[in-house]
Amino acid sequence: MAEERRGAWFGFGFCGFGQALGSGRGRQVHSPEPLRAPGAGLDVCRVSASWSYTAFVTRGGGRVELSGFAVGAAGGCRDAWASEELLVVLRAGPGPGAGTELQAWAPGSALRGEPLWAQTVPEAEREDGPVGDETQAGPLPLLPCARAYVSPRPPFYRPLAPTLRARRLELGAEHALLLDAAGQVFSWGGGRHGQLGHGTLEAEPEPRLLQALQGLTMTEVAAGGWHSLCVSEAGDIYIWGWNESGQLALPTKSLAEDGKTTAEASGLNEDGSEVKTVAGGEDGAPAPFIAVQPFPALLDLPLGSDAVKASCGSRHTAVVTRTGELYTWGWGKYGQLGHKDTTSLDRPCRVKYFVDKQLQVRTVSCGPWNTYVYAVEKEKS
Repeated sequence: MAEERRGAWFGFGFCGFGQALGSGRGRQVHSPEPLRAPGAGLDVCRVSASWSYTAFVTRGGGRVELSGFAVGAAGGCRDAWASEELLVVLRAGPGPGAGTELQAWAPGSALRGEPLWAQTVPEAEREDGPVGDETQAGPLPLLPCARAYVSPRPPFYRPLAPTLRARRLELGAEHALLLDAAGQVFSWGGGRHGQLGHGTLEAEPEPRLLQALQGLTMTEVAAGGWHSLCVSEAGDIYIWGWNESGQLALPTKSLAEDGKTTAEASGLNEDGSEVKTVAGGEDGAPAPFIAVQPFPALLDLPLGSDAVKASCGSRHTAVVTRTGELYTWGWGKYGQLGHKDTTSLDRPCRVKYFVDKQLQVRTVSCGPWNTYVYAVEKEKS
């Protein structure tokens, strides 16, 4: 087998603060464009996007470059996680066996002076792939020890119960999702949009197992602003939470009123999901729409495609299939779906750019209003 060529990052969506996103022309990019990261010749291996700025981590020396409202750079970084409140970086300790130093910076600090706080965190063997593997999502906000995570709001350092055996952790606007070593999913935090998946709109102060997914082994979790998604080892997608912009790929009121929904009437759900109706089809019959889905719902991709990677923005969703195709749906106002327009969708739609360019998508990382994609050239048969 021929050696696979190194890939490249692409970006699309909102760039109103000047963050690097494709060519960076204008305030938004509607179709994938090769990423022009700050600094000439940087080899980006990881991207973490917040609303107003993006952090790029490079291979080799582990340089972090900021682009957008926050600017600056620092070397010796193993990982970075961007939020509006904090920029968190992991740096190698001062000597052998010194562990890893966790630093939290004000995004506007340009990574100069002293961090807001710093502490040494122990290392531990990770079960979801090496930290330096560019095709893996970064471990932050889960710390390398897998026994704590960092939050953008106090308390910043939050321990986890050792019994959880955390493998991956994702933070939404008000909730958290955790994937453990056995492939089980836990959720906690705010639940007013059904984003916890427990069948209610109540908050959960501590991690609670998603009973609806017991017996299924999950390999991926993704938290949007107020919605959640996980991918099973079989490639199935389960999704729940708020559906205001079609981010669950379920019929939604806002798109139905705009005449953009393609959903067909199917009656009321029996799983607790909130279903309403609006005048829809050509025959004038009311079509249902779903505002909140408090239980995980099984979602089928077109052509029966299996999912392997997923990421969620504030109100949009992106999934990578086993064959390297990218599907996006949900809120599209800034072109973050990558379909050459600003249309919102309540159904999965394949991003044609990567198909036309003979590229296989390996991973996807959504910011609140934009999307970053890592893709490689398809192997020639």
